[in-house]
Amino acid sequence: MESLRKLEELQTTIMLMQSHGIITSSSDHHSARFLANLVLFLLQPYGELDLAKKTALLSEYIPKISAGFLEKASVCLSEKGFPQQILVKDSQKNSEDKSTSDLLPTNFEEIATIGLDAMQRANSTIEDFCRSYFMFHGMDANNPQALFKYLPILSFTESYIYQLDSLNEKIVQAPSNRVKSSEEEENLRLIAKFTNVFVSDPFRSLVGLLGYHGLLTERIKEEFKHGEEYWALERMLCCALVNRKEISVEDVIKAIHLKSFDYRVLNLLLYQLRGEQVDELHMDFLSISEFLVEVADDLFDYEDDVLDNNFNVLRMFVRIYGASAPTMLAKYITEAEEKYNMLLKTLDPQLSLNYQRRCEEATREGGNMSKHPLGTWSIPPLITDEELYRSNLLNPK
Repeated sequence: MESLRKLEELQTTIMLMQSHGIITSSSDHHSARFLANLVLFLLQPYGELDLAKKTALLSEYIPKISAGFLEKASVCLSEKGFPQQILVKDSQKNSEDKSTSDLLPTNFEEIATIGLDAMQRANSTIEDFCRSYFMFHGMDANNPQALFKYLPILSFTESYIYQLDSLNEKIVQAPSNRVKSSEEEENLRLIAKFTNVFVSDPFRSLVGLLGYHGLLTERIKEEFKHGEEYWALERMLCCALVNRKEISVEDVIKAIHLKSFDYRVLNLLLYQLRGEQVDELHMDFLSISEFLVEVADDLFDYEDDVLDNNFNVLRMFVRIYGASAPTMLAKYITEAEEKYNMLLKTLDPQLSLNYQRRCEEATREGGNMSKHPLGTWSIPPLITDEELYRSNLLNPK
């Protein structure tokens, strides 16, 4: 209702300005809205200033406030940690290709732009985070009051991360060094712009926003760095696979551990939102759990990730170890499971029970119908010639 009231107020002001000849019906829509908002702002009470004094101030000082001054002010305030403009971009207004219109703002490093697709993709992560992590904060994910109290910050942060992830996917899925069509050449032009996003501090706007609200900590900033490092590793590793170059197992293991940085950001944010100290035992336990979940997801998505040239731990192990990949991966899984079970025993008994139930629930929802409550590790058939695999699927004739 409040939004509708403000919209009605804005429209009434525009019509009033038109009736007095200040603007015309053919005036630019954005200009009209800007001027209407300015009028509404001037009508707000401000100390001892009456309307006459406000008008006099505008007449005296507006000519001195140039576009150059505003640009300098924007840079200065941004460096001080004040939030930049946050907007949801209307993809229909962008004249570029629809598949990229939600991804590339004019100055990404200055404006936190989130597309609808990123918000939709972030939804499943937010749901899983609430159902799996709230219990570590003594919160009930089924309590709407607890959920919606923190949802705006959590959802915005995850959507922002997904927006960056979408940009990174565009870079990773760029065509290889083969001869390119004109359409692919145009895509590469956009890819070059996407790459600049990651060179120019991609989390800058989000860092400013969280800092302004008193939620930014050094550990959250460190996780943002981990996110940038993961995306860089993903680009490097996937490019190496497409171009048949060597990769190291150290880089692969580092990438799979960094991949869940967004969950850790959300968890650290929830500690800040609740004004609580970080529980290091819980963070250590969840870190191991995140690793096992990422590996399980990669096994489930293996064929799709090969087709789309996405980072996938099994893909990388096949490139390094060939037919021995399942055996080598099983060693890492076994080591992680041993640490997981050891840390699970240190948790509060009720929390341990609740988390195990949540894991069983997630396993069933994922379609694993095995008798084992947490499912079983199943290695899909290995794809040793990825280029042939893609060719057969994309060109079945």
